[in-house]
Amino acid sequence: QSQIIELNVGGETFTTTLSTLKKYPRSKLAEMFASDQPKPRTDSEGRYFIDRPGTYFKYILEYLRSNQVPTQCVREVYKEALFYDIEPLVKELEDSPQIFGEQVARKQFLARVPHYTENIELMIRIARAEAMASRQSSIVVCVVKTEEDVARCQDVLNSLDTDKKSVVKFGPWKASPSISDLLDCIKMDVEASGYRVAFQAYAWEKGFRFKSSDYFYRFLFTWW
Repeated sequence: QSQIIELNVGGETFTTTLSTLKKYPRSKLAEMFASDQPKPRTDSEGRYFIDRPGTYFKYILEYLRSNQVPTQCVREVYKEALFYDIEPLVKELEDSPQIFGEQVARKQFLARVPHYTENIELMIRIARAEAMASRQSSIVVCVVKTEEDVARCQDVLNSLDTDKKSVVKFGPWKASPSISDLLDCIKMDVEASGYRVAFQAYAWEKGFRFKSSDYFYRFLFTWW
């Protein structure tokens, strides 16, 4: 158990003991170095190789050594803790403000917005299709929180001489966050996919009994 182990994690080298790596018996690290399992492959220097980001492994190793919960790169370390299946670290990180806000607050809200992920993917597909020889792509998004909003916006769409398939509709949902909150989430998740995007209220030229800019927004993808 006190055997010294040299690791190559994503190109970065670490030295620790077997007992540290096997601290949590149900973790993937303990499984990698279990006596009844094949050992991980080695690099040219004989160090055990793990094909994961070495940048964040130091935080994993520090937790195994001293139970120190990282305060830097929390989201990235959380992903690695999930990969290595270190349950105590996963639970402690889930209590941190960064992960708690993302997992408990934002994701629980978005889970109540029908077809949210599919609509994000649809926006990106439309934007890419319209990017030919252009610097920017423009997508119209309809955001409706209540069933009443749905009916209003459907009247608008039915009266427009436009391809309704090019308008991506989000909602309705039953949760306290507002339309502006959802718009921020859309922007955040599109940018997380690597795209540059901005949005603004969009009013149709025709007159209606309500402000169409309360529900319709133009998302602008910039390519270069």
